[in-house]
Amino acid sequence: MKAIILTATLVALQSFSPMALADKGSSCHFHGKTPATESVVTDCATQRRDALVKAGKLESSWQSAKLGTLELVDGKKGKEWKATFTNPTATDKTKQNLYVFFSHPGNFIAANFTGQ
Repeated sequence: MKAIILTATLVALQSFSPMALADKGSSCHFHGKTPATESVVTDCATQRRDALVKAGKLESSWQSAKLGTLELVDGKKGKEWKATFTNPTATDKTKQNLYVFFSHPGNFIAANFTGQ
């Protein structure tokens, strides 16, 4: 009898809990220490750039900026992915390069124009 009640309770709890299915291609949120592939980080960097444009933190001309380089660098807490977008049409000529950083497993860290 206890097993039936326990099973029914677990099924009920599972049906009300939010789904925690991480889609590597769309959510860009990863658990564990498995290194992300270049293609995953490229997709996440593009999504992050688009989100910054949509939020008004980057001017709209950044929407068409292409990813120039993607490299694995030594960060403060270990290896990090560093994606560099270049926008030759940026209004501020000192900010033509956008650097987007991700942890080695692919989680977003920061974005800036300094590359540091």
